[in-house]
Amino acid sequence: MKKAGTILVIGLSLLLLLSFTGQAMGNAKNVKPDIKCKFFGKTPDGQYAYLYSLENSKGMKAEITNYGAIVVSLYAPDRKGKFADIVLGYDNLDDYIKETPYFGCIVGRYGNRIGKGKFSIDGREYTLAVNNGENTLHGGIKGFDKVIWDTTPFQNENEVGLRLTYVSRDGEEGYPGTLTSIVKYSLTNDNELKITYEAYTDKKTVVNLTHHGYFNLAGQGNGDILGHYMMLNADRFTPVDKGLIPTGELRAVKGTDFDFTKPTKIGSRINNKGEQLEFGLGYDHNWVLNRKDNTSLSLAAEVYEESTGRVMTVTTTEPGIQFYSGNFLDGTLVGKKDKVYKHRYAFCLETQHYPDSPNKPNFPTVILEPGQKYDTTTVYKFSTK
Repeated sequence: MKKAGTILVIGLSLLLLLSFTGQAMGNAKNVKPDIKCKFFGKTPDGQYAYLYSLENSKGMKAEITNYGAIVVSLYAPDRKGKFADIVLGYDNLDDYIKETPYFGCIVGRYGNRIGKGKFSIDGREYTLAVNNGENTLHGGIKGFDKVIWDTTPFQNENEVGLRLTYVSRDGEEGYPGTLTSIVKYSLTNDNELKITYEAYTDKKTVVNLTHHGYFNLAGQGNGDILGHYMMLNADRFTPVDKGLIPTGELRAVKGTDFDFTKPTKIGSRINNKGEQLEFGLGYDHNWVLNRKDNTSLSLAAEVYEESTGRVMTVTTTEPGIQFYSGNFLDGTLVGKKDKVYKHRYAFCLETQHYPDSPNKPNFPTVILEPGQKYDTTTVYKFSTK
């Protein structure tokens, strides 16, 4: 009976998958944008992962899986109109499960680090799962990047998208409150990957969701990113200690290796001597964005790759952005199309509240209370010059 039951479950799952795929393709017949779906793999505990392919009216395509809400591939045109996949990742689910430095995922419940895996709310201390030395990183041992999200595809004449929902139970990884998180990826006809985040809780908690895309505008696996020109719209950054926990200082970037207020090659100063670059083994820091208000989309960063002409512009409602220069990539990971991911073969730009904010009263708050809505938006727009 157990074997028959397993066959029945698999059969039903495949029927549902075929039903959805046919429905999505039927609704989008001869019309773009378009959505397709296929089986991507099965987790060790028997849950099914699917790969959703989104294509806009200009031929730009994103592939997203409900495992970890991961952007597996993102195809953008160069100045000649040639498309290339510009994000690092894997061709199959098993590799993501085996080993990944958070390729393309949504990280939570708290993106980035919390010092010593502890924080307090209203005088009560909470102890988190520790997974980065003595600190908690990206939600803990099993963060939002390692779970199956519920999915609902959507589309209209201006965009295609995927709505993903995950309910994190009270106490998961040590965090208080049952948190319902909703992330919507939208691929617009303006060649934007728009990400909106919502979250609701039944108990006072902390939340800081972000997207951990690894970008290389020359194409995934096509050399390092040291020649990319980067601009960060930030006059200050948050220096860190040896454990990459912010000290609490908001330091001016002017006259330092962290000044990207004008387009500057990522590699121009990355090997300079200095405490902060040594602590991060390069750039792995949070920049304090220059903002006019706390609600509207504001320019955060712009990156340009000269050989292809690709430009990525980042706007966000968040107060900070983590620039990570791929320092821990070392050639041991083999990604899509058997590309070897070597040292600094990608960069990350994670929009966020600051690391360790629960323990830094002078940082913008990350507290979410019952009845409140966590609501942020980030847009990665692609163009050429």
